[in-house]
Amino acid sequence: MSNFKNINWLGLWTIYIKEMSRTKRVIFQSIAFPVLTTTLYFVVFGAALGNRISGINGVSYMQFIVPGLIMMALLINSFSAAASGIFFAKFTNTIYEMLSAPLSYVEITLGYILSATTRAVMIGFIIFIVALFFTPLHILHPIWALSFSIIVSMIFALFGFIVGLWANTFEQFQLVPSFVITPMSFLGGIFYSLKMLPSFWQHIALFNPLVYMINGLRWSFYGITDVHPALSMLLISILAGVLMVIISVIFRTGYKLRK
Repeated sequence: MSNFKNINWLGLWTIYIKEMSRTKRVIFQSIAFPVLTTTLYFVVFGAALGNRISGINGVSYMQFIVPGLIMMALLINSFSAAASGIFFAKFTNTIYEMLSAPLSYVEITLGYILSATTRAVMIGFIIFIVALFFTPLHILHPIWALSFSIIVSMIFALFGFIVGLWANTFEQFQLVPSFVITPMSFLGGIFYSLKMLPSFWQHIALFNPLVYMINGLRWSFYGITDVHPALSMLLISILAGVLMVIISVIFRTGYKLRK
């Protein structure tokens, strides 16, 4: 594994810029569409239903769902950006050019992960601005909010990178967001507090890693949470480490990278 001093910064930057350029080429699909979709959630769940639901833990229902919707946008878009980037590099065989270039797997991975994280955080910030048109917001712990946003975006970018390497077809590529990420998002406490669930389901929900991500961001906004923020940060940091180890193994063994 390359150490910090031996990183090919020019190569890393080149991959980063290439991926950011791809985002600009499809800006409606990559930026506008996710923002529009999340805005519809604000309209339907916040404006239409929010007036009929009492506040949760001292904040209005509209305010309560904002961190969850931002988190959902972060994880979905960081995943899709990294997964699609490396998947199409495999599909067009350009990944073999990168593998033969003077680049380590660290630089290749970082180029994709950082670009996907940048894209996701940009979308999250735009959604936050849009949310201000629906409800007043105040971030109690802005540094923690940014930290949770960046770390979660990087985690799902790593996860997307792994899925992009694993998938052989577009159908396989779509399986994970459709049957894993989206259900886990809705079951992760975006639209409700875990305390609103029966005791049995509260304990089951704690096995969902997205519960810790969503509650971490919600705590940074309002100081309210269903799980301790330190536990949330610890668990998602461990998850990030596990994903990095998996990527290291993939590149060292050549899994799904050899013709």
